[in-house]
Amino acid sequence: MNILVVGGGGREHALVWKIAESPLVDRLFCAPGNAGIAEQAECVDIGAEEVLRLRRFARENAIDLTVVGPEAPLVKGIVDAFETAGLRAFGPSQQAARIEGSKVFAKQLMQRHSIPTAEFRTFTAPERAKAYLDMVGAPIVVKADGLAAGKAAIVCRTLEEAYEAVDRIMIRNEFADAGAQVVVESCLRGEEASMIAFTDGRTLAVMPSCQDHKPIYDGDRGPNTGGMGAYSPAPLISDELAAQLEREVLVQTVHAMNREDKPYRGVLYAGIMVADEGPRVLEFNCRLGDPETQPLLMRLESDLVPVLLSTLDGTLEDADIRWSERPTCCVVMASGGYPLSYKKGYPIEGLEEAGAMDDVVVFHAGTRLEDGQVLTNGGRVLGVTAPRRP
Repeated sequence: MNILVVGGGGREHALVWKIAESPLVDRLFCAPGNAGIAEQAECVDIGAEEVLRLRRFARENAIDLTVVGPEAPLVKGIVDAFETAGLRAFGPSQQAARIEGSKVFAKQLMQRHSIPTAEFRTFTAPERAKAYLDMVGAPIVVKADGLAAGKAAIVCRTLEEAYEAVDRIMIRNEFADAGAQVVVESCLRGEEASMIAFTDGRTLAVMPSCQDHKPIYDGDRGPNTGGMGAYSPAPLISDELAAQLEREVLVQTVHAMNREDKPYRGVLYAGIMVADEGPRVLEFNCRLGDPETQPLLMRLESDLVPVLLSTLDGTLEDADIRWSERPTCCVVMASGGYPLSYKKGYPIEGLEEAGAMDDVVVFHAGTRLEDGQVLTNGGRVLGVTAPRRP
């Protein structure tokens, strides 16, 4: 098979790393890829959101399967565009991807179908949002409706911080079109974990639990990032709680999407707050998490490619999916200044030495290759991942 992975971050490096192990693969491409991915796949200079160019490349290179990593091309409708051209792409349709593309849609879906989540209101006008804030007080959470790379879910400890969040999203347009609407929701107290599953729209194959770390600094301080590290399993998620979340969140969500004529196929990711009042869904993602993918795929013992194909074929119930019992951990190395402004182009040393260690994989995220030297090329640069030693 010829396989194309779309994206160029740590998640996509983990996907390429795992897919490259499959005996089913003849040629493996990644668009746009990065310096680490280039060691295992042929990198293609096409951006992840350039849907038409990606489709043309897939046609011209006889791509049998395209695996879409990031959320933005899924929300733009890359799967629909490929399918209309007779090409196979792994991921949800544009309508189904709204579960991540619009927080308003996701919250209202949960409300309609009794999926546990925090109380919320949605607003299209900043003055109405602020009037509501005056009524409910703080702490409170203010979220931009659209995609913002995980950086526009703002936990506000005071009313002043909440007003500022509304201004940033709706008046100063720091998150562009993502801020046309806001969700204002109750601030849940507890601990967060991730439940992620493959689904073909009928069957769920739930992955081991995982937990990531969003704030930039230790002790949950500083602004939210795309994720500073992750480990699996999450001790917070007992077997009993995992079964409850599968039943009350994941299964219910797949049924809800079917009932609303938006059948969901691909990876469904639920961010869960295990709060005093019980587990609540904080958000849905329409793809694998980053950096959760890195420790999760390191635990996957079976071939990933047949799992992806069975998800597309509607035969997931027959898929061979086996997970290692060994816990795994990913630690992200980030550029100074991230998630705000940061410089690029610094040389990275020690990659060969780290990669030579037993059971250690250094997944690249924001890197590029220039004159034989690996340089920093983003905020999150590397994801050093390893299982616990026996």
